This record gives sequence, C-alpha cells and structure tokens, in this order.
Amino acid sequence: MSQFFQIHPENPQLRLINQAVEIIQRGGVVVYPTDSGYALGCHLGDKRAMERICRIRRLDNKHNFTLICRDLSELGTYARVDNQAYRLIKNHTPGPYTFILKATSEVPKRLMQEKRKTIGLRVPDNAITQALLETLGEPMMSVTMMLPGEDMPMTDPYDIRQTLEHELDLVIDGGYCGMEPTSIIDLVEDEPVVLRQGQGDVSAFEG
Repeated sequence: MSQFFQIHPENPQLRLINQAVEIIQRGGVVVYPTDSGYALGCHLGDKRAMERICRIRRLDNKHNFTLICRDLSELGTYARVDNQAYRLIKNHTPGPYTFILKATSEVPKRLMQEKRKTIGLRVPDNAITQALLETLGEPMMSVTMMLPGEDMPMTDPYDIRQTLEHELDLVIDGGYCGMEPTSIIDLVEDEPVVLRQGQGDVSAFEG
C-alpha cells in the first residue's frame, strides 16, 4: 500500500522530502506534483521501477519518457545541445515545457526513442519537484499521471492513491497544480518544431 505525504507547495518540509528521496532511491514509484499536473516518477537507472510505470500506464516501448532536471547544469550530460537551442531552453526554464533533444550515451537506451535516439528533458517550476531533485542529486525519469484509455491526467492526489494504492510506493499531495500538459518542443534539427501546444507560450519557437 502506498504512503501518502502532504508536502507544502511553497515551503516543502525537508523531513518528508528526504523520506521521499529514500523511497525513490530504493526503487520506488512515486506520484509527485509539477507545474503542469501530477506525474509518475522513479530513479533514472531503475529498470524494474520503469517497468512498473509502463504497466500502470500500459505504455509500449515506443513511448517517450522524460528526464526531469533541476536546472540546465544537467542538460549537457544527457542531451546534445547547440548554442541556439541552449538559449531557447534557458529563456523558458524552469517552466511547463518538454524539450525533445538528441540523447547522449549517459541516457539508458531503454529511455530513448528507439529510432531517433532522442530524449525529452524538462525543468519544472515547482518547489516540491525542485526540492526532490536537489536532494536526489540527479534527474528523475517521469511520465504524466494519466490512466490507460483516459484523455485527461489525474489531478486529485486522494483519487490517485485510492485508484493505485497497490501499484505505487508514494503519493505526494502538493495541492492542485493544474491539468493542462506541457508544451512539447522538438529541438533535434536546426529549426524548432512545436509538437504540442500546452501550458507554455510557444510563440518564441514558431517561425
């Protein structure tokens, strides 16, 4: 049965953050708040936890996972970024954007989009997420908290716990954080391509 932490959305309690990070490091699957709704996350290198997330979401091996980073200092480790792309990303982070980039060899192969060798990266503007990543010291692997067959993500942490309490190790209640998804920007080629217009303003990425 999953644990349930109520963490303050602006001043996260360090004791609970530390406990949450311990659960992640032990291979736990957690639901946590971001700046564009709730997400499922786990340790970057944990294959078994990733497989559990795939079962919960019924995802196939073509699904693009996202690396949630605390800031741009981690960007160069996991993605190939030229100067133009870096400037665009810097001007829009932290924020509700997912950037599709060419992955480096540091990214586990199972996380990459198989044919293009790409990865999604994101720096959320959310104090709880930032505290988790700061304490963890590395990115988390993540997908939106959406159930199979549904068009909209789950927004109520109590509903999430009730529905998935035997599938999850932890649900973090960080209050209401919206349901509009991130904007997805493909920065693999020279010209940015808006793949999905969501919460973030995409005008800077359109020619």
